[in-house]
Amino acid sequence: MGLLASKDGRSGVASSFASLRARMVERNIAARGVQDELVLEAMRKVPRELFLPKNLREFAYEDSPLLIAGEQTISQPYIVAFMAEALMLRGGEKVLEIGAGSGYAAAVLSEIAAEVFTVERLGQLADKAAATLADLGYDNIHVLHGDGTKGWPGHAPYDAIVVAAGGPQVPESLKEQLKVGGRLVIPVGADQRTQELVRVTRISKDTYRSEDIADVRFVPLIGEEGWVAKDEGRAPVRRALRPAASDEEILVRNLADAAQSFPSIEAADLNPLLERIGSARIVLLGEATHGTSEFYRMRERITRDLIIEKGFRFVAIEADWPDAARVDHYVRHLQYPPSEWTAFARFPAWMWRNTEVRDFVSWLRKHNGAVEKSKRVAFHGLDLYSLYDSIRSVLTYLDEVDPESAKVARERYGCLTPWQRDPATYGHAALTGSYPTCESDVVRALTDLLAKRRAYAEHDGERFLDAEQNARLVANAERYYRIMYYGSRASWNLRDNHMFETLKNLLAFYGPDSKAVIWAHNSHVGNAGATEMAARGEYNIGQLCRKEFGDHAYLVGFGTHSGTVAAASAWDGPMEIKNVQPSLQNSYEQLCHATGHARFMLGLRGRSDLCGPSGLGKERLERAIGVIYRPETEMASHYFRANLPRQFDEYIWFDNTSAVTPLDTAEVKGLPDTYPFGV
Repeated sequence: MGLLASKDGRSGVASSFASLRARMVERNIAARGVQDELVLEAMRKVPRELFLPKNLREFAYEDSPLLIAGEQTISQPYIVAFMAEALMLRGGEKVLEIGAGSGYAAAVLSEIAAEVFTVERLGQLADKAAATLADLGYDNIHVLHGDGTKGWPGHAPYDAIVVAAGGPQVPESLKEQLKVGGRLVIPVGADQRTQELVRVTRISKDTYRSEDIADVRFVPLIGEEGWVAKDEGRAPVRRALRPAASDEEILVRNLADAAQSFPSIEAADLNPLLERIGSARIVLLGEATHGTSEFYRMRERITRDLIIEKGFRFVAIEADWPDAARVDHYVRHLQYPPSEWTAFARFPAWMWRNTEVRDFVSWLRKHNGAVEKSKRVAFHGLDLYSLYDSIRSVLTYLDEVDPESAKVARERYGCLTPWQRDPATYGHAALTGSYPTCESDVVRALTDLLAKRRAYAEHDGERFLDAEQNARLVANAERYYRIMYYGSRASWNLRDNHMFETLKNLLAFYGPDSKAVIWAHNSHVGNAGATEMAARGEYNIGQLCRKEFGDHAYLVGFGTHSGTVAAASAWDGPMEIKNVQPSLQNSYEQLCHATGHARFMLGLRGRSDLCGPSGLGKERLERAIGVIYRPETEMASHYFRANLPRQFDEYIWFDNTSAVTPLDTAEVKGLPDTYPFGV
């Protein structure tokens, strides 16, 4: 057992790495289902950063494989833990590992087993691993430079054998070196790029039981009983005994080759994405959930580059206009008084009131502070739920610029006064006839305002835009709450049409050369015509943008396989951190997961080779998690059918993700009154 590992925090391991390691184990390993405490404790102890080249150590606790010497990789931490748990160790065993690599996995195993024997085919890796392990005090690990497919018979039999490379079949030599009752865990597949993780248990001298555990992707197992090295120029050993690669396996391989993998959000090279976006005027950035940190942070990273490199003029989000207006006031350093309420304080508060959004808002304010007023980037809301706050905003504006019109507007909005705190109740009352509709009153309030557009706009164009948009919102919200009881199609279409009309209104306000970034859920920004929404008669802002702007609208979807998410179990319920179930078979998410990439960007526009009917263009399941997540009914509640290449121009993948971090009250105390999130 390593001395350094056993004295973590007292023997030179930086506290920052220790903190990152603990967080990785919690969020990326335990949260994904690894429950063996021996394995979790071993993962907490071993300093992965010391098994990496110095230039990669900052990525040590990203849950992804990383390159080491000899075109090999250090395995993804989750996979190391998952395979260790599959060995079913209880402590004190003799373990054989095939594929020492950097020595990291052997170190993890040595925290549980009495002795670990590890074989590495590449001499430079074997020497480096042996030296690293010796320096760190792992005196119960023995390293051999040799053909791993033949095992290490001099120390057999073994309680457990683990293979960190994919072979065409299970090597007979390894099976023979197992004790009766021992477990062998190995990736096996007919294609070198995709495998099934298999656990083989020795039942008796001549009897073995095999179990399939998971789809994985490992480097090939080279050796006499594995694949032949490329430079040897002959066919893989025993390949003819395995079935030919299926169409799905070929698609996974092609997808893995086409994807642009990146080590982290901060280190991602966005230049190829910006080139694909080109001269687009509208970039719509999606999310597969309303509570995933990686989606927010990647949207922020892309948006920053669009603002700096391509001069995008405003950001518009799937949120209410008045709440976003308070943020806009803050980030653009506007002079008129901000709204008196706290932004994004109602359910679901975590969707926008989180540290990820706060970081972007802080950056945007700093960016705007360094440019002239006319070039400051605005921040707007597209949604229509804020009936009460919008009425209040219109009346406040009219009180200042036209008190007589304010009196008339108050009378007209008075129709909605009993329902402002609970507009859904108004909808039910109007539908049943127990209360007259307010449609004519709120529409007249809007038309009165628009009739005086020129006079009001000359007084203060920015303020008039805010008042006009709030008046539009009230009129559309009145209709929305009135028709929501007829079913989802009419209310959904009204809502997305309102978002699209708001977008067009903003583009007109900022001028013919203005460009917009949209942040909203995949179900809004993807082309609904490419999903089963179309069969229900639903459309969305993505479809409307595609129709209106053609290729000058660039639609970006996001996806994940597993992890954690911030969501509620019911509307108006408390926020919970929930485990995201692994994606289902026959889904786009499962296809992306099978590539083995931890994260990637994939341009879909013009990729007929990849996106045809036998490839990604074949209709599949796709997952959508909103503010409500019900894992117990996942198939019925969160999956729909889609054609991904027609739905999006780009797809961004994070295999494992974590929940957003809601803002704590303590984090906003003592800040200026203009600060949008308040206390």
